[in-house]
Amino acid sequence: MSNRLECERRHHDLQAAERAVAFRTGRAELRFEDAAYLDHETWIRPAFAKLGDLRDKCVLDYGCGHGMAAVVLARAGATVTAMDLSSGYVKEARERAVANAVDIACVTAAGESLPFDDASFDAVWGCAILHHLELGPAARELARVLKPGGTAVFCEPWAGNPLLQFARARLPYPGKDRTADEQPLRGRDLQPLREAFPSLQLQGFQLLGMVRRLWGNPAVVKRCDAIDWRLLRWRPRLGNLCRYVVLTLRKGYT
Repeated sequence: MSNRLECERRHHDLQAAERAVAFRTGRAELRFEDAAYLDHETWIRPAFAKLGDLRDKCVLDYGCGHGMAAVVLARAGATVTAMDLSSGYVKEARERAVANAVDIACVTAAGESLPFDDASFDAVWGCAILHHLELGPAARELARVLKPGGTAVFCEPWAGNPLLQFARARLPYPGKDRTADEQPLRGRDLQPLREAFPSLQLQGFQLLGMVRRLWGNPAVVKRCDAIDWRLLRWRPRLGNLCRYVVLTLRKGYT
């Protein structure tokens, strides 16, 4: 395992261990309703919708983390495989599946080297995972394991806004626990993905709405989200200035 992968694995195993303590001491709950995941950020529910009807589909949760997405996918009728580099997070995903009475296969693996056969999955879901990876080999592996006509959807932090980048680097706010090598994606980072998926689509989320990271006034956040919805439909290119993007990758037929 490379030094980068080992650093990523240790970081996320530590996160998973800290979460496991919370579950053991009763400060957290493995059971949850779909909305707790789908509505925890503004981009999650619309990104999920891009996967289409999941009934009887084989779906890979790529970088499954705590396993909430895998549970939601399974409840939607998919046959789900949850994969993560962190064995600690894979353990949590397995326990969460049991707690929510869904059947999920859980696998420990790196995103750049997937232990699955060619054309194994109808769809792939990933949230905040690509910016941790070497995108060349990761893109080739995604194209390999997706079936022709399959779709992969990823939600990723974006680096197109210089003011946001300044805030990420200089301002204190919750959720800034990052690994040494991870950086939000930039436009130039997408080239390996475009080579594997020429029809790649990008949609921005949280332009004004990113204010929630520093100021959580519900009325202000709701108003900003409403303005974002109209503004980003009117000028989609403003998505380059957003906090997050949703990437949709479709594999063509050969």
